[in-house]
Amino acid sequence: MTDASLPADESRSWRETVLVYFTPVMLSMLILGFASGLPLYMVFQKLSFWLRDAGIERSTIGFFYWVTLSYTFKFLWAPIVDRVKIPMLHSRLGARRSWIVTAISGTVIGLAIISQTDPTQGLVPVAIGALLLSYSGATLDVAIDAWRIESAPNRMQANMAAAYSLGYRLAYMTSGLGLAISQWADWSVSFLAMAGAMAISAGLVFFMKEPAAGVAKRSLEGSFAMKVVSAVWEPLKQFLERLGGWLVPVILLVMIYRLSDFTMGVMASPLYADIGFDRAIVGGIQSGPGLAATMIGLFVGGIAVFRFGLMKALVIGLVITLITNGAYAWLAATADSESIGRLTVAIVGDNLAGGFVTTAFIAYLSSLVDPANAATQYALISSFYAFVAKFLSGFSGVLADAVGYVNFFLITAAWTVPAGILLFIIMTIGPKAATGRHKFAERETT
Repeated sequence: MTDASLPADESRSWRETVLVYFTPVMLSMLILGFASGLPLYMVFQKLSFWLRDAGIERSTIGFFYWVTLSYTFKFLWAPIVDRVKIPMLHSRLGARRSWIVTAISGTVIGLAIISQTDPTQGLVPVAIGALLLSYSGATLDVAIDAWRIESAPNRMQANMAAAYSLGYRLAYMTSGLGLAISQWADWSVSFLAMAGAMAISAGLVFFMKEPAAGVAKRSLEGSFAMKVVSAVWEPLKQFLERLGGWLVPVILLVMIYRLSDFTMGVMASPLYADIGFDRAIVGGIQSGPGLAATMIGLFVGGIAVFRFGLMKALVIGLVITLITNGAYAWLAATADSESIGRLTVAIVGDNLAGGFVTTAFIAYLSSLVDPANAATQYALISSFYAFVAKFLSGFSGVLADAVGYVNFFLITAAWTVPAGILLFIIMTIGPKAATGRHKFAERETT
């Protein structure tokens, strides 16, 4: 599909806007989103449940959380994913799919190892399996992000992000099925079933299309030292050359754009508990209308970017984040344990905004990335927002204790203001590279 064959933003029909989700590349993205999400949910949530169920101390379980740091520091080995060819598989599948299949294979092995361990008899085998699962999952994320960026032009990246995020949600539901299987059978069968689901995903990768963007530029030449420079320094140099002095405001925007929903989300559950809402009611709203709202938000975000343009969609995202964060201040100020309607409005609104913002923001990050170094650059730039937002979110409880729930949620809503100012500056006087309008020829003709 060539960019020239497609109408400009203003002339896109609603039919074209919707039908873009029913293309083979979107179905592939859905499957890859599932494969990306399942390892994280298994290592982050179900592993902890299993260990506690086996009687392992909470302090020990907490240390196991460190294996998820692989998802934060994946940019360190992203240049390897960008440049190194997997023997035999590379010639059969190409650079991206060969790494995807290899990483999925690592998750399958990790889950299989965990399934054959008994934490009451020793945690070293469990740790080995968890580390392999986590690092393979993080590597899979790097490879899938690169595949996504190279497989569609800028104008379709939001749609790709929506399909990816939906696959992620399906992985969440599947991991819940894994929990049910552990109850019906045992944990060993549960982990093996999830390994089987990942193996099926690997098989489906063979039927997907390998992107052609960036192939020529990814090849390395010269001495080992020169190869290291090309793999590590060259992607950073491209950012500097393309954005120049605008790199600073762009990075600042990346770091704070999602700060509101990250910091607010940490204190949402404590608020429910302190108001006195029944846990079953909260869970029902989250897994029912809340989940539906998230999915709707994901696709509406993709439609907004495709129909109205990336920067306008980012503005809309900030506005609805401001409103939905404010809704939690309203909930904290006016609700009691019987205010189920208000609780539903707050959860549904937040999930709708979260889905919308996720799609638009991933599309913006993707627009900044050169397909020649997609894995390295995307892993690097995404680490800025993930690390900063998660780090500051750790102080959410301290802030809530100091100012109370109502003021806390008003403050988190106010985080959209500096993000909005930066976004306005970039939109009005920023170069094309900073506004996501830089067209990389290889990707735009994919």
